[in-house]
Amino acid sequence: MVFKATPGVYAPQDDTWLLTEALLQENITADTSVLDVGTGSGALALAAAERGAAQVTAVDVSPLAVGATWLRACLRGLRVRVRHGDLLTPVADRTFDLIVANPPYVPVAGRRGHGVAWRGRGVAWRGGTDGRALIDRICADAPPLLRPGGVLLLVHSALCGAERTVEQLTRTGLRAAVADRRIVPFGPVLREQAPWLEARGLIAPGERKEELVVIRAERQA
Repeated sequence: MVFKATPGVYAPQDDTWLLTEALLQENITADTSVLDVGTGSGALALAAAERGAAQVTAVDVSPLAVGATWLRACLRGLRVRVRHGDLLTPVADRTFDLIVANPPYVPVAGRRGHGVAWRGRGVAWRGGTDGRALIDRICADAPPLLRPGGVLLLVHSALCGAERTVEQLTRTGLRAAVADRRIVPFGPVLREQAPWLEARGLIAPGERKEELVVIRAERQA
């Protein structure tokens, strides 16, 4: 799947493709309802629709991302419901068989709350001082929206603590584990943040690779 970059919209990167691989390993059928949280370019939502999911819903806080995803779905002749809003808020009254999420998770310095930039370019990647400002919200809000047998797939950097994510999801009653890992070179955002990450002891001096993890959490049928 080829995507041209849309100005102001998070372009698919290694985390997107790693999560796409995990999505395509799930049993997606003509009865499957899929939610893509923080859809960005729409890559995951479109992959689910192309796989034959019965219903695909994509949500993003960025109006530009909403428009880009809607347009790409139309051009490909795919049925994707696109909603504008904050994480799972627009779909809090619905349930799904599969939820996929690639939230902002880059640890950054900041003064507001966890340091999340709620506006501007940084909204696509800033995850607060520990990278977990949005991850923690998804861990709390996504499980109630899973149908029996439903699955949550969540990708983020190991810098944010994969074990913590697994523990949080397990406490909600899901069966959670790291499903995939991949070490990749720093992208431009992490390279920019590297001096601050080194100063906080989150990475070793000169370290310029990160481990991405996909967490898979399933509600018992």
